[in-house]
Amino acid sequence: MKNLHMLTFLLLVIGGLNWLLVGVFSWDIGDVFGGQTAAISRIIYVLVGISAVYELSIHRSYCKLCGDMK
Repeated sequence: MKNLHMLTFLLLVIGGLNWLLVGVFSWDIGDVFGGQTAAISRIIYVLVGISAVYELSIHRSYCKLCGDMK
C-alpha cells in the first residue's frame, strides 16, 4: 500500500509541475509526447487524475498532520 501511495504522490508532483510549466511558460509536458491528443499523453493525464482521486480518498489515513487535527 505504501508503494501505491508513493507512486500516486509522484504522479501528483509531476502533474503539479506540469501545471506550473503551463502557467508560467505556456508549455505542456504532453507536447514532448506528441501533444494532448497523443495516446501516451492521455494515459499520463488519466493516471495523474486517478492519482488525485486516490490521494483524496486515503489522505487522512496517511497524513500524520491531518490525522491529528480535530
